[in-house]
Amino acid sequence: MNSAGLIVFDALLLLSIVGLAWASLATTDVRRSIILFMALGLVLAVAWGRLLAPDVALAEAAIGAGLSGALLLAAAHGQPSPLPPESTNAPRNHGAAGMGMVLRWAITLLCAALAGTLVWALLHAFSNPQHDMLPRAISANLAASGVSNPVTAVLLNFRAYDTLLELAVLLTAVLGTFALGQATPGYRPAGLVFDGLVRWLVPVLILTAGYLLWAGAHAPGGAFQAGATLAAAGVVLRLAGRTRIGLPVGFMLRMIMAAGVGVFLLVGLTLLLLGRPFLGYPPAWAGSLILMIETAAMFSIAATLLLAFLGGQPESTDVNAVANRQREEDPRC
Repeated sequence: MNSAGLIVFDALLLLSIVGLAWASLATTDVRRSIILFMALGLVLAVAWGRLLAPDVALAEAAIGAGLSGALLLAAAHGQPSPLPPESTNAPRNHGAAGMGMVLRWAITLLCAALAGTLVWALLHAFSNPQHDMLPRAISANLAASGVSNPVTAVLLNFRAYDTLLELAVLLTAVLGTFALGQATPGYRPAGLVFDGLVRWLVPVLILTAGYLLWAGAHAPGGAFQAGATLAAAGVVLRLAGRTRIGLPVGFMLRMIMAAGVGVFLLVGLTLLLLGRPFLGYPPAWAGSLILMIETAAMFSIAATLLLAFLGGQPESTDVNAVANRQREEDPRC
């Protein structure tokens, strides 16, 4: 594609992003807003690919568009539709309406000011003659990171502390999900067409997750993209009405939830005992240690996203647990 065609494509991409973002915020229909948000995520994934950031594009497509949209749709499922204003007999509160208009204008002005600040910061960064110092530093130390993908090197080696804290945030989020109680009831069994789609789509998603995990060392991919893809397989099974979606229960589930943070801490503390800095991998072991950490993180991320979609703790399928629950509900059992 020539330069003129790329300019036209970029302009259309920019207009699509702005238009979808405005439409998703302006509509009063919750479900329509979610669908527009998912479409925005897909267009953003294309934009990240256009910016030569395939890792971010994969994460945006899997998490920003796919699973985030599924979580929002699950939250909106079963919610009553709001009544139109003309269907209510309550008198209008002109003071509240005026305050709402003021708040909308204030938020609009704040967003415009934030956008202007970001544009100024971006132009200032590009005008700095030393704006490429970080990429050069990464390239100079990439051979000692244990991987050849610079994104994985940054996330799992050069700034591994940040990734550890991100996994800790996900663990905190899933503990909050557990505090909500039992998971929401499942969906009705899928029809013939969707059930046939699930039978080949789920294995493809699992294989894709394994590939993304393995390829993350030298190509776009990694634990977050692989975990989101693996969680998508469980979401598809849930939508198809399956009760068993590959998610364990009880102690094993808690082990998987904490695996990402636990393996990270175990590696770091072991390196401390060996006289090295915390998460300061030896170059000879760096690749193997990063793969081990990413494998544990993939399962933790997948479990976290899937539990968020379920909206609570999955019901135990253990026979003894079910019998004990029946005895508590009915002493005659």
